[in-house]
Amino acid sequence: MTQSKFRLRTVEVGPWPVNTYVLVCPVERKSVLIDPGADPDILSDLLVDTDPVAILLTHSHPDHIGALDQLRDLLDVPAMAHSGSHYPGVMLNADTWLEDGDMVRVGRRALRVYHTPGHIGDLVCYALWGDDPGSDERVIVGDTLFEGGPGKTWSVDGFQTSLKTLREVVLAWPDEIVCYPGHGSPFRLGDIRTHVEEFLSKDHGDFFGDATWGM
Repeated sequence: MTQSKFRLRTVEVGPWPVNTYVLVCPVERKSVLIDPGADPDILSDLLVDTDPVAILLTHSHPDHIGALDQLRDLLDVPAMAHSGSHYPGVMLNADTWLEDGDMVRVGRRALRVYHTPGHIGDLVCYALWGDDPGSDERVIVGDTLFEGGPGKTWSVDGFQTSLKTLREVVLAWPDEIVCYPGHGSPFRLGDIRTHVEEFLSKDHGDFFGDATWGM
């Protein structure tokens, strides 16, 4: 029998704005909050009728963690993040440090962690695999990539790392994957695959910064 998939709720918060996501197990109503960027009251309302078990971070940029401390105190749940290099000046004291390949249980469902550095060293994606790998073709990608290009980088090394992440991690996912980014609307990976491949085939020299697939 086919299992019901994660239920996904989302809201834009903060001045940028940033997408905050809530994933809910349809069986046990357990939930996780991903990227509490701002507006703790709004995010609390997003969790209504669920039993929160954790706060997950895609990365430590301030626009993604602005309400972390308030939500952590309010919900009394652990914060989970990657142990890679964090945003300068941010003291990120996670309760659980995640690594590539880890699985995060949410009731009877699970999230698979992918380390996707480039935009920043601690960036991760959360794949909504459910009980059977591949059964739920959605990934919370944070600022790893967007419909129009990869996440911004701040050095040549960061840009080259982002290219490696796209080649070795993102393009290994099937076309049916729907990516839910940290900013903007979701998109299907297959709809931009050709653009990403063409972008990767070019010599970008010592470039870093904001990029688009067509450059």
